[in-house]
Amino acid sequence: MPELSRRQALTTVAALATAAGVAAPATAAPAATGGHHDPHSPAPFDEVYRGRRIQGRPATGGHAHHGAGYAVHIDGVELHLMRNADGTWISVVSHYDPVPTPRAAARAAVDELQGAALLPFPAN
Repeated sequence: MPELSRRQALTTVAALATAAGVAAPATAAPAATGGHHDPHSPAPFDEVYRGRRIQGRPATGGHAHHGAGYAVHIDGVELHLMRNADGTWISVVSHYDPVPTPRAAARAAVDELQGAALLPFPAN
């Protein structure tokens, strides 16, 4: 059996890594872009809580880059929302009080605002 040179081994490894890298996104793309509902994503909501209209729904823009993928609005103003690694949610208003759902985060923000208006969070 011929001995494999270092160059041949590295070339083979690079080719295998490239092939694996190309195959992974192709198999992941349909799930991400196929329009299927993520079973772990919270359900949309639209309600009046303590006189404030709170709404939540899956998001694709705005602050979705924080991994939340979910938009919450209070009286039409977006509440900056983030999902923690343990599955809890925090907002810019109640940052140190994690809650189990975006609806709970919206309600906690309304409680914390005590009637004050929610100001838009800078997109930067």
